[in-house]
Amino acid sequence: MIRVAVADDHHLVRAGIRALLEKAGDIDVVGEAVDGLEALELLEAVVPDVLVMDIAMPRLNGIEAVERIQELGLETKVVILSMYSNELLVRQALQRGARGYLLKESVTNELLLAIRAASGGGTYLSPAISEALLPEALMSAAEEESPDFDPLTPREREVLLLIGAGNTNQAIARQLGISVKTVERHRANLMGKLGVNNLAELIRLAIKRGLIQLDE
Repeated sequence: MIRVAVADDHHLVRAGIRALLEKAGDIDVVGEAVDGLEALELLEAVVPDVLVMDIAMPRLNGIEAVERIQELGLETKVVILSMYSNELLVRQALQRGARGYLLKESVTNELLLAIRAASGGGTYLSPAISEALLPEALMSAAEEESPDFDPLTPREREVLLLIGAGNTNQAIARQLGISVKTVERHRANLMGKLGVNNLAELIRLAIKRGLIQLDE
């Protein structure tokens, strides 16, 4: 049996994933987490073979969590499940150690394929993004990022990602477990570092650099 844990801040998403996995026959769901930090605690407690994890979560996002998992030397393989398909995020996830990247719209048998591939030491990408990404998927994210984004902290990148997804300051504060004033400070820092004067310019520049992608 492949022992799998699921990390997503939405209960219905976790429930849907669990229901799918429990029908597989060769997968045992051994735990759930609601954010990145809780996911790390869960991995240390139950040591699953594979962690299925959202990329935009409170306290610690998916990319940061993958990096922490590698730093801690944990054996769990990570499959990222995200609504974001831009190539930069995929490269960042893979460079930091993720063994799979799927779009949330692909939560069907494709997730089972990704879990089985990851548990066997392989890598799986949604067909929707793999064609455009391979064979350069494992290129260094550092080489691909614009120097304009170098000054951004991981938290600022996370806030920018949530802004691009259409979240209000209040919604971002709730998701990250911080105050609205802190979100406003991060937003002001982003605008200052990126040299823009308003939210529309901030989002346009972030899209142009490939850091976020808005649904059409």
